Amino acid sequence: MNDSAAHDLDDSQKESRFPAGVGEGTRAVRAGLPEPVKHEPTLPGPVFAAHFHLPGDPTGPYTYGRDENPTWSLLERAIGELEAPGQGGVETLVFASGMAAISSVLFSQLRAGDAVVLPSDGYQALPLTGEQLQAYGIEVRTAPTGGDAQFDALDGARLLWIESPSNPGLDVCDIRRLVQAAHARGALVAVDNTLATPLGQRPLALGADFSVASGTKQLTGHGDILLGYVAGRGGEAMAAVRRWRKIVGAIPGPMEAWLAHRSIATLQLRVDRQNASALALAKALRGRPEVTGLRYPGLPDDPSYKTASQQMRRYGCVVSFTLPTRARAERFLDALRLVDDATSFGGVRSTAERRGRWVGDAVPEGFIRMSVGTEDPEDLVADVLRALQESAR
Repeated sequence: MNDSAAHDLDDSQKESRFPAGVGEGTRAVRAGLPEPVKHEPTLPGPVFAAHFHLPGDPTGPYTYGRDENPTWSLLERAIGELEAPGQGGVETLVFASGMAAISSVLFSQLRAGDAVVLPSDGYQALPLTGEQLQAYGIEVRTAPTGGDAQFDALDGARLLWIESPSNPGLDVCDIRRLVQAAHARGALVAVDNTLATPLGQRPLALGADFSVASGTKQLTGHGDILLGYVAGRGGEAMAAVRRWRKIVGAIPGPMEAWLAHRSIATLQLRVDRQNASALALAKALRGRPEVTGLRYPGLPDDPSYKTASQQMRRYGCVVSFTLPTRARAERFLDALRLVDDATSFGGVRSTAERRGRWVGDAVPEGFIRMSVGTEDPEDLVADVLRALQESAR
């Protein structure tokens, strides 16, 4: 990377270079790019380096590969420009996976004797994380995402962890209201923004201290890399997250970081297509007699619609529903032709799975989590309805 680009990265925490009111597609395409330099690529390739030339005192942005990397810096700035457009003082750190990002916040902010409030209906790895926190002498409280249940668990807590929409149940909570209540009690707030993406929801603008996400999912959108990130306002809290990353070495490879940055350029295109198709699929499923428990926050009759509409600009690509039995669900999945039977979500290719096959999700045996991709919506809806019909036999 040339000196000009490196110098530009030193100033990455300044306010965005985008004009006020620029569109989200424009922002996604140009987020994190260095200042143009003649004969240099518009997006520099991945920097593979364990160490850097460092004569004299160790000053400057890049000293050792576990601490910083120019490819991370560009990606971190890009994510920051999406999570907090036009805001200064926001720092973003990328990690090797979503769980690495989650762990960095929990284990850097909590000490023995502290209390944390986790969602009881969140990502299936959270209970494992809670067990480890308890082993370190941290009190773990749980509450479901919906129904304002977290309020009763806030007194004396050091950190509130919100997952909204929740995975896989797609419940939504009032983030702004919970943040105000938690801050009034002296607690920090972290929001898992994986299902929403920065184009669907901006937790920092809602008052949260941390926005955390698995970039493996819709942010990068191709199902080919593992990545996580934490965005937060600069200060001691984010310094502790950075220190945790350094200590445990939970860093992404430069190739993964470069692929993630390249993928973000199409984020708005993918998100808009996937959201529209997810809503079309949810509407098509709404009248099916074999489908119960249909959830999609963008459906006007969904229990979360009112709250989601107050804080989300897009409702996500995941639709969940329940079929009568485990056998019916498995026949449905086998009958799909345009949807892969695979875990994870957010990719350009639609996926679906019976979540009950995993330990950790308290869902019915016939519960289906479907991630809507970028296929033609008419083809996808037709495939799903045909598979439902065939699975009845």
